[in-house]
Amino acid sequence: MGGFYGVASQNDCVMDLFFGTDYHSHLGTKRGGLAVYDEDGFHRAIHNIQNSPFRTKFERDVEDLHGHLGIGCISDFEPQPLLVNSRLGSYAITTVGRITNSDELVNKFFQEGHAHFLEMSGKQINPTEIVAALIDQKDSFVEGLLYAQEKIQGSMSILLLTEKGIYAARDRLGRTPIIMGKKEGAYCVSFESFAFLNLGYTQCKELGPAEIIFMTPDKYEVVSPARKEMKICTFLWSYYGYPTSTYEGVNVEQMRYNCGRLLAKRDDVTVDSVAGVPDSGVPHAIGYSNEKHIPFTRPFIKYTPTWPRSFMPTSQDQRNMIARMKLIPVSQLIDNKRLLLIDDSIVRGTQLRETADFLYQSNAKEVHARPACPPIMFGCKYLNFSRSTSPLDLISRRVILEREGKDPSQEVLFDYANPDSKNYDAMLEGIRSQLGFTTLRYHRLDDLIESVGLEPCKLCTYCWNGKE
Repeated sequence: MGGFYGVASQNDCVMDLFFGTDYHSHLGTKRGGLAVYDEDGFHRAIHNIQNSPFRTKFERDVEDLHGHLGIGCISDFEPQPLLVNSRLGSYAITTVGRITNSDELVNKFFQEGHAHFLEMSGKQINPTEIVAALIDQKDSFVEGLLYAQEKIQGSMSILLLTEKGIYAARDRLGRTPIIMGKKEGAYCVSFESFAFLNLGYTQCKELGPAEIIFMTPDKYEVVSPARKEMKICTFLWSYYGYPTSTYEGVNVEQMRYNCGRLLAKRDDVTVDSVAGVPDSGVPHAIGYSNEKHIPFTRPFIKYTPTWPRSFMPTSQDQRNMIARMKLIPVSQLIDNKRLLLIDDSIVRGTQLRETADFLYQSNAKEVHARPACPPIMFGCKYLNFSRSTSPLDLISRRVILEREGKDPSQEVLFDYANPDSKNYDAMLEGIRSQLGFTTLRYHRLDDLIESVGLEPCKLCTYCWNGKE
């Protein structure tokens, strides 16, 4: 994934920009970047943050950067923000999202005489540069932003910094959020709603799907209105959103309590305690524990001082190693106990299997698993929240392939995704057997949607049911 933050202030904006961007560090661990505008023009700093936190990498830059306007980002892929000199003028730009038709767009640019794009490692082109090239096709920034949103397949939210102010454009179907904050003499825009609270801002607006605003230190104006159709990513609440954030009026932590409560209502297992896989599995487990009146315990503790979030590193081997190293068992809470374990999701299954293994090695009597979302059946086409490059990266699809002996049709996959079908039950037994759990039961999609509380038509659930 990734996150961004922007500030327009009557005073120097750099400290607000620095801390507001840092509050997005849970969304990516590869690169961070800041760009500001002052009377001397645009200035930028980009650093690799894989082995050191954003704050420590940018402390010196904050002393040198000055300006009333600025944007920043945390990225798990491309270096950002980019500085662009174009027919529309000079600007800085940062994005959050994914372009699934990038090859098609680049080839079209080349056919029309576009000179070149800069390559990143692995011969990939920075998607933010593609967005900038699309914007530059039109005669104004607003026209260009609208044009980019129409041409991009996937999802792309954009912050664009000019010498006069900041444009913020939410992606066409609102798959990711943009929230505005206000305080005396300043406005800000943010992916995460909590990122500006400790900086003295209060929320003043949440952009709707495809909405574009232009923000200065004194005011903001809607330059292109929101559209009605929305498909916001449900994983914002169940997985990668920060607990203190609120999207579309629904708080992440409260939604996770709801998930656990509904999981508990459908369950009849007898256990001694309920535990959540840190960090995002914990509130789901609290909701389950409160509903069932079963003790909530922490039979393993995450060692947070040095280990980053395990799903972010590019290497799967590194992710597995970090997952193994950072969870420390508490043997007194495990020995001869029947444990119910709740994680936010099961993707590949590797890390959860290792968690089950070390619980058994610590003499757990039983280990029951209750993932807080349905089986992931389809790789995400819209956002970069998963590094999966093949359906067979998903444990559900590997189990289905073993049962079917061939690539299943879409209709067969839909049947496996149906929690009331025999194929679904067989798939769960295959996953349970591979991961070594005593029992396995997933959160149902209808219960997940109820946990959020928004209309189903406004939620993207593609990774679970394959429906656009």
